[in-house]
Amino acid sequence: MALTIPVAEIVESSRNPLLGKHASWGRVLLGEIATIQNGFPFKSTQFTKSAGMPLIRIRDVGANCTDTNYVGDYDPAFIVKADDLLIGMDGDFNCARWRGPDGLLNQRVCRVILKSDIYHPKLLDYALPGYLKAINDMTSSVTVKHLSSKSIAEIPLPLPPMGQQKRIVAEIEKQFSRLDEAVASLKRVKANLKRYKAAVLKAAVEGRLVETEAELARREGRGYETGEQLLQRILETRRSQWKGKGKYKEPAAPDTTDLPELPEGWVWTSVDQLTGDSLIGLDRGRDQQNSEGIGTPYVKMNNVTMEGEVTSEGLVYVDASNEEKERFNLQATDLLFNTRNSKELVGKVGIVASLPRGAIYNNNLMRLRTINGAMPSFVCSQMCSNGFRKRMELVKKATTNVAAVYAKDLFPLPLALPPLTEQQRIVAEVDRRLSLISEVEAQVDANLLRADRLRQSILTSAFSGLLGSRFFETMPNAATKASGKA
Repeated sequence: MALTIPVAEIVESSRNPLLGKHASWGRVLLGEIATIQNGFPFKSTQFTKSAGMPLIRIRDVGANCTDTNYVGDYDPAFIVKADDLLIGMDGDFNCARWRGPDGLLNQRVCRVILKSDIYHPKLLDYALPGYLKAINDMTSSVTVKHLSSKSIAEIPLPLPPMGQQKRIVAEIEKQFSRLDEAVASLKRVKANLKRYKAAVLKAAVEGRLVETEAELARREGRGYETGEQLLQRILETRRSQWKGKGKYKEPAAPDTTDLPELPEGWVWTSVDQLTGDSLIGLDRGRDQQNSEGIGTPYVKMNNVTMEGEVTSEGLVYVDASNEEKERFNLQATDLLFNTRNSKELVGKVGIVASLPRGAIYNNNLMRLRTINGAMPSFVCSQMCSNGFRKRMELVKKATTNVAAVYAKDLFPLPLALPPLTEQQRIVAEVDRRLSLISEVEAQVDANLLRADRLRQSILTSAFSGLLGSRFFETMPNAATKASGKA
């Protein structure tokens, strides 16, 4: 839908401080100081992925490249140069300077070309997003939101004297530069935490995180149940608990060719040997899902993270019969394996911990229940580790856009099995370390959110004519503290 309210009315009634101005300033319509050039409707039949001229589409606004090219004839007037200011006219109405190579201005993207020297280009960059967001918020979203060049031209920008504009831009850039340094530091902390988390999982599944049961038993002068003995007990339990039809089929054993040597007391086993129950989930299309909490909680592949968790964020609900709810129910410590997804995300696995009661799951997920003696948390850690994912990469089936891991290929994949008491100590140590990581991550995320608020405060102060340096006094310290704790 298009905007039905005059832009001036939106600005007049808005309480958003980013749309304010100092009492001594006037306003100027964007259309009075700039030309708004609409993009051209280039024929999609002449779009390519490689040959031709880069074509800048709505999704490319804010990026520094495009994955679409155009091989037809074009008017040079529609060539976009580096540093041109672009606005996406559908969706979220994003605006940004183009940072990529020369490209063509496609339809539903417009270019703002200043034609007057009374407005500083960088002040326009800082001011325009607030007005576009206000327009976006007031545009009906019954269908896709549309923005017209007429509405863009009617944006009433604040107009300080040019000398003051230059001082405002200089102060914003000084403040943003310091803020960017702090944000970069926080992002480095997040990257280091991610690497540390991977290192913890790697050490855990390789027997280097805690003292092995073999070493501990030798030091204490006692015996212990080895991984091989535990595996035999698991296989006996698996056989005794089997309730299928026909003759029991022994689970697939792993191919140990080229596998690394395990710590003393460990043994190679397979996904199949450690899981007594596996089931693909229930198929429900998008038109059968709702986010209003009506029906049965329905876990989808986006609820499974790459970090081994199953979250309820963005959970949807579906209708399900009593029989379906019983068959596809999820219990604490169930593992959910993502059998079908993009090439990068297929094979995610998460452990169920805190979901709404009665939750069921999607047909892109496979439920795995381990046999007593194989701790679900330890199995999940292994399946999240780089070593397991590399082995899984060898068996996944991929097309251009989608990849899948089938049960017949997943089940024989090798997993290492330590003694049960060692599993327990490993899981406890992994939980302890990941808990510390989560605490630091929460602090980093809180400071990143605070940095975003500070950025808005700086702009608010700038457009009210009161910009000072007080907004940035504590941000570097917050980043330093988070870095030190990590």
